[in-house]
Amino acid sequence: MKIALIHEHLAQDGGAEKVLAAFQEIWPDAPTYVLVHNQKKSNPFFHDKDIRTSFIQKIPFSATKYKWLLPLMPTAVESYDLTGYDVILSSNTAFAKGVITLPTTMHICYCHTPTRYLWSDTHSYIKELGYSSVVKRTLPYFLSNIRMWDRMAAERVDRYIANSELVQNRITKYYKQDSDLIYPPVDAEKFYVSKPKEYFLAGGRLVPYKRFDLIIDAFNRLGRPLKVYGDGPEFKALKERAKSNIEFLGRVSDEDRAKLYSEAQAFINPQEEDFGITVIEAQASGRPVIAYRRGGALETVKEGETGMFFDNQTWEDLADVIVRFKSEDFDPQKIRAHALTFDKEAFKKQMKDYVENKWENFNSSTSSEKF
Repeated sequence: MKIALIHEHLAQDGGAEKVLAAFQEIWPDAPTYVLVHNQKKSNPFFHDKDIRTSFIQKIPFSATKYKWLLPLMPTAVESYDLTGYDVILSSNTAFAKGVITLPTTMHICYCHTPTRYLWSDTHSYIKELGYSSVVKRTLPYFLSNIRMWDRMAAERVDRYIANSELVQNRITKYYKQDSDLIYPPVDAEKFYVSKPKEYFLAGGRLVPYKRFDLIIDAFNRLGRPLKVYGDGPEFKALKERAKSNIEFLGRVSDEDRAKLYSEAQAFINPQEEDFGITVIEAQASGRPVIAYRRGGALETVKEGETGMFFDNQTWEDLADVIVRFKSEDFDPQKIRAHALTFDKEAFKKQMKDYVENKWENFNSSTSSEKF
């Protein structure tokens, strides 16, 4: 079975990239096709891998300004020459599922979500863009065309895997396709339990939809210590908004992140995530999670056992839960035991078995059609 991996781009380091890294561990000889690769922003894990970029990589400044090249991305994805592969496994948040394959090639799509800015988050996406009003008025016309391509491209996939029940529902609604469920991997062995200190923790990619502004406003008023790790377009604005009790750490190493988790009072997740790997990482460190009661957190956080929820996405509701939170109400070992059910090794076995079984069935059916 000759397999190729498709990923959107390697220009950041988030949950989707952790999934791709697990795919590469399962199939180390498989090449990975991406739109662009920015080695300064991507995880060093990918630097020595067989990464094959699209023609967009050759456009000046594309590694950092690739979002401006949105209209070119469908064509770029369709330009990958995937002749000779038995299986294509795409890691999809937008365009990766749109590759063109031969009739004898099986395409399995691990879908992190149907494209957010085309479907579930279109209006908030445009509203939160840091561009001029002229761009915001023009963008919907481009998005309408890309949305039509996206819907058509969704039909090129032979089998969908969703990363959560929430995403399963979105795949059904927007793409009219069935899907199987395999939760994303967490490298739980990298995390450990230790004695918590006084600070609370938040982190990840600092982008608007993750609502770090709620955390900043809540802790500005509470005056309690908060540490925020991660980088992104909101970094400067959030830092300027924060008072002295809030510390911004920027990008941190895996070792430092594990230490931050293990010594925090709790990890705060104010956004609606499709799944939320950081939530599992915190629990793998034995720390409870304070989460917005929407999205993937409903599948990964057990209320009263591994964390607490707040119901309205406001700083007031978040602050109310923080005030009521007591670290001693939670058992770190029970929290970690729950997180271990999402461990990376279990994910790798599930994915390997899934791909091999589906390929065997697909190969049998296509072989019989020849006769």
